[in-house]
Amino acid sequence: MFIAYAVVGVLLAAVLTGSAVATFTRQEKVVGSMLGVGVPESWLPRLATLKAAGAVGLLVGLAIPLLGVAAAIGVILYFIGAAITHLRVKDYAIAPVVVILLIAVAALVLRLASA
Repeated sequence: MFIAYAVVGVLLAAVLTGSAVATFTRQEKVVGSMLGVGVPESWLPRLATLKAAGAVGLLVGLAIPLLGVAAAIGVILYFIGAAITHLRVKDYAIAPVVVILLIAVAALVLRLASA
């Protein structure tokens, strides 16, 4: 199970890192989507920091199981919030959010199973 967590955790960390960098650098596709669902522009640095922290936590979680569990839970909560934000404004193009959410759930289950 640990190898499965390592693969899922590293891939999820890569996605989160890419998304955090895109948010920090204000890439139109990512920032436009976030602003389009009503996220205040002042929140963007904080949200990018949360994604970056989740990525670091998942990677450190390879060595420290409890931190990997906490990071996976944090990522799950982040993307539940993202899904709710999209649904609140009736934006049903949430497939990427749901996919990342499901991958985060898989990371949590695998980390718990391999701890």
